[in-house]
Amino acid sequence: MSVQSVERALDVLEALAEHGGEAGLSEIAARTGLPNGTIHRLLRTLLARGYVRQESDRRYALGGGLVRLGGVAGGMVGTWARPYLAQLVELSGETANLAVLEGDFVVYVAQVLSPRRLRMFAEVGRRVLPHSTAVGKVLLAGRPPAEAKAVFERTGMPRRTPNTIVDQSAMLAELDAVQARGYALDLGEEELGVHCLAVPVRDGDRVVAAMSVSGPAERIDGLDRDELAEGMRKIALGFGGEFGPVPAGH
Repeated sequence: MSVQSVERALDVLEALAEHGGEAGLSEIAARTGLPNGTIHRLLRTLLARGYVRQESDRRYALGGGLVRLGGVAGGMVGTWARPYLAQLVELSGETANLAVLEGDFVVYVAQVLSPRRLRMFAEVGRRVLPHSTAVGKVLLAGRPPAEAKAVFERTGMPRRTPNTIVDQSAMLAELDAVQARGYALDLGEEELGVHCLAVPVRDGDRVVAAMSVSGPAERIDGLDRDELAEGMRKIALGFGGEFGPVPAGH
């Protein structure tokens, strides 16, 4: 297979992903600009390898073969992240976390602990709802408002502490504020006495993860938030580069 064929096959997979994992031939053609005959040939190969499947309505969907690759790649993210999380610990003196959005939940995928005796940590693998965490707010602020609203409607936004924002309109306004200032705060909204600050990790224009520092409220509140966030954004920018170049046209 030529380099051009590989690029075109990846274009087809990315077109399917951008249509929510499923698309018809005309939608793939419109996104990739490829002739129908070329798309058919690529799809035959991808179908044979299990990376694409064909539905009963003749539309195409991402296949199970990608789950295996994604699982391995996902497991590597924590390894890639550790040097950057260590920089966050050095910057703030507090525990640093990396989290991603999986469905309606935030999942912590990597962590470097603070060297301080009194420290906060969320277990790697822990799943939490996004509305009560700084990482969750950052991740949802990077999505269209309609997507965030749909998440809130499905989860019900339960109250975790007296500080948790449980009103949908108030939370959507909070996400607008996160977008404007470039970072999110959790001021005892998930756990009383624990404050967090999170920034987005971007792959091009897409928010793919969130990095945070968390610690006792009095220590986090003693830091200059804007200065800390600026330093964190620089570290997150470096980590975002680990996701590779953004394809042309994205």
